[in-house]
Amino acid sequence: MKIITSENYRHLRADIKNLIQNFNETGDMLVDGKRNKLKLFELEGIKINVKSFKIPNTVNKIAYRFFRKSKAERSFKYAEYLLSKNVGTPQPIAYVEETVAFSFLRSFYLSEQLDYDLSFREIDLSKPGHEAILKAFTRFIFELHEKEIEFLDNSPGNTLIRLNGGKPKFFLVDLNRMNFKALNFSERMRNFSRLTQDKEVVRIMAIEYAKHINKNKDEVFEKMWFYIKKFQEGFLRKKAFKKKFKL
Repeated sequence: MKIITSENYRHLRADIKNLIQNFNETGDMLVDGKRNKLKLFELEGIKINVKSFKIPNTVNKIAYRFFRKSKAERSFKYAEYLLSKNVGTPQPIAYVEETVAFSFLRSFYLSEQLDYDLSFREIDLSKPGHEAILKAFTRFIFELHEKEIEFLDNSPGNTLIRLNGGKPKFFLVDLNRMNFKALNFSERMRNFSRLTQDKEVVRIMAIEYAKHINKNKDEVFEKMWFYIKKFQEGFLRKKAFKKKFKL
């Protein structure tokens, strides 16, 4: 078992090993998904969120064993990188990998459990203050882009929000898919494609984003909406294909 901890949590290494060895039998289940599971544990008074990644298919067992970084390792290293860039994310604690000679088995990412008030999914323009939160979120994404961070899983449940006395603070979760590069206008707009189909929400984000780049609000809206429609069309095609062939 490979256990890599952040500097502040090295003293928990033995506890982490024991936690992983007993993962199936202990802890409080937060998400019991087909692909991944999330459980909550407590070690020395610290609430720890543990994400267990699905055992990969045969090809990826070889790839993750010898050629590619695991999702757990990427999550851990990306979290450390985000924090170094003053981007909010739950404090990374460790990642764990189980392997045998020629194959990759289970992997886990451990981080501090984050208390938050809402996620992007719960932004509701009919509620007082939520339009301001949406605008602040848009500025947060703009700042990510300026820092050459492309959060590929920028979906409604993956940004957690603390209201912070009227000054919202944003935290990214589900970190294993990211790019780090200068982003052109199309790539920036495509990064909004998974968030919403609500035109009014998109319009507010487009107007806010346009304030920070050399584009007018209509051009930003049209491009943002183009990628949202494109993503939804692809999603529906994939869903219909799976239904047809019962994958």
